[in-house]
Amino acid sequence: MDETGEAPARPVAADGDFGVPGSLARVLADIGAERVAQDAMWGIQDIPDGTGPEGAAAAERAKDETSAAFADGTLSWRHILVEEVLEAFAEDDPEALRTELVQVAAVAAKWIQALDRRTARPGRAERWDGALHDR
Repeated sequence: MDETGEAPARPVAADGDFGVPGSLARVLADIGAERVAQDAMWGIQDIPDGTGPEGAAAAERAKDETSAAFADGTLSWRHILVEEVLEAFAEDDPEALRTELVQVAAVAAKWIQALDRRTARPGRAERWDGALHDR
């Protein structure tokens, strides 16, 4: 209860926040900071993609493994991310590769959000008495 006797308003999670208000913005800020650090360390890198149809069989195996893990209740973030990465490795068309890499980044971001929800760290939102509060 606040000073007026009312329950404090709960922060509202935006789309993509994985149930924790501000979660996606924090993850994207962390990713942005890492990219800045990479550029500071390595500069602009113009290197080949190293992807192509020769990776299609591995991508199919990963899809099968992910489906099997889902079916038997053992699905993990590793299954999902490996499947997305191997799908990207199987692409040689730049637009299709970009689409797959966006999916890789989205799964990685969601996995980070899942970690943050499970492991409340200073500065992260946490659950307390049924409401979300910032530490």
